[in-house]
Amino acid sequence: MVRAARLIEHGAPLQVQAVPLAEPGDRDVVVEMVYAGVNPVDRYGATGTVAVGAPVPRTLGVEGVGRVGERWVVLHGHGLGTARDGVWAEAAVAPRDACVDVPEGVSPEEAAAVGVAGATAYRTVTEVARVTADDRVLVLGASGGVGSMIVSLVASIGARVWGQTGRAAKAAVVGRYAERAVVADAGSLAGAVVELRPTVVFDPLGGAFTGAAVEAMEPYGRFVLFGTSAGPDGTVPLRSLYRKGISLVGYAGLIEPEDAIRRGTEGALEAIRRRQMEVTVDAVLALDDVNESFRRLEHREVSGKLLLALGT
Repeated sequence: MVRAARLIEHGAPLQVQAVPLAEPGDRDVVVEMVYAGVNPVDRYGATGTVAVGAPVPRTLGVEGVGRVGERWVVLHGHGLGTARDGVWAEAAVAPRDACVDVPEGVSPEEAAAVGVAGATAYRTVTEVARVTADDRVLVLGASGGVGSMIVSLVASIGARVWGQTGRAAKAAVVGRYAERAVVADAGSLAGAVVELRPTVVFDPLGGAFTGAAVEAMEPYGRFVLFGTSAGPDGTVPLRSLYRKGISLVGYAGLIEPEDAIRRGTEGALEAIRRRQMEVTVDAVLALDDVNESFRRLEHREVSGKLLLALGT
């Protein structure tokens, strides 16, 4: 029996219960879990807005870190937390292919944030936008889990990087690696970043922020959209988009193939090991506080990553 955070009904609080650990198959391993990341996609799974047809009840949690014997591994992908029980438990049964070894020099807390936010940051910067030292980069939502990692990675590449946040209290987090922390809402964003003339924009916000950032961009810029936490709908100035020759690309982490997820996880771990990308941990909560973690995400009270402590 293991204690686990269980989704019993969509839209209802999760329940921490003692449940039997599933019998591992021939290609599975049992992982003694230590930490797990809390992500918007976990909250969306709890409300039923993603993984609608997934089994209920089930254990949530799409990423985490734990031990297989003496070996530290990151767990992510292969349906964990969606098509099958996830990692928000004292132990998890997972496919061997969902395990990525944690290299020396990367702490368990850092590794727990890599499967979703780390892989997204690494792949959007290096594979999608292909940022170089010649770029001028604007990161929206720069105090968030992905945004804060993007800022640090872009800075290590040598590009100029400004980070946007909607709250002055979070400016210090952004300013750790960004040349400038921009405190602005969607209405004031274009004017606030006109001096930067961004060639690359990373956008996890959507809503009115997307159009405002397009207006601020330089011709032939690259725009990467990977979230809509400020709103799923927005107005994009199409005339500016085509007259500037801007490339707007969506990064769809939920449908990425397993080999791409693994490549992103391995790349993020190596970037952290080399101190080219930094993980900011806002807080580590107990498993019993899982619903409090959702509340903090929903009300945007988190700077960086929020973790759950699952074991020792």
